[in-house]
Amino acid sequence: MGEIPPNLTWERAAPPDATGPGPWIEIAFGEGEDGDAPVYIRETSDPGNVVTTNRRKWDAFVLGVQAGEFDHFVEGVNGVQ
Repeated sequence: MGEIPPNLTWERAAPPDATGPGPWIEIAFGEGEDGDAPVYIRETSDPGNVVTTNRRKWDAFVLGVQAGEFDHFVEGVNGVQ
């Protein structure tokens, strides 16, 4: 999808009471409102490694998480209910 814009606003996906450096996932939305608008994803421990997708795929992923489609990935992980 090209070069990563330098002026992105990164949103950290962490619990509200989280402290410390993480690592946490951060998401930034690029310019545009359509399904092809870019979405950038990175981890705080390696901010130079950015994965890029588009808004259509990101929205489908978020809906899948909300629907529980990925719950099997956390079965048996300590602290996850």
